[in-house]
Amino acid sequence: MIVYHASPFIIEKPDVNHSRENLDFGKGFYLTTLHDQAVKYAQRFKLRGKEAFVNKYELCDDFNSLEVKRFLSYDEEWLDFVSACRRNADSSTFDIVIGGIANDKVFRTIDLYFSGDMNKDEALQKLKFEQPNNQLCIRSQNAINKCLKFLDAEGI
Repeated sequence: MIVYHASPFIIEKPDVNHSRENLDFGKGFYLTTLHDQAVKYAQRFKLRGKEAFVNKYELCDDFNSLEVKRFLSYDEEWLDFVSACRRNADSSTFDIVIGGIANDKVFRTIDLYFSGDMNKDEALQKLKFEQPNNQLCIRSQNAINKCLKFLDAEGI
């Protein structure tokens, strides 16, 4: 499977140590199968006066020895998981997490939920009408080493 990562850098050898904390699925190397989504994200770097690249990788199909979590919708389990990750309170040991991204519209709902201005039921009611975008977070260096191969990068 082909996956993409937007960055101000060409990243031939990704690692989880250079990842940020408190993101949707925790600390890890974030990818998408959607080229257009990666390009749109890369354009954000250009707006900040930085270079922008879409790095292209091949992701193996064999996750047998890895612990993988898939979220198929913006449901209660997804909301609880993202909440824990964004508070740096996730204790799961998943190597790879796949599911919807908290885009601007979804993030607004999550932000209202985090601030206490919306309860969980209200947040879930709003989220159930959203179609998940696509993100994949590789959270272990072992999974990166085993499953991800750099192909090339395009400047944006």
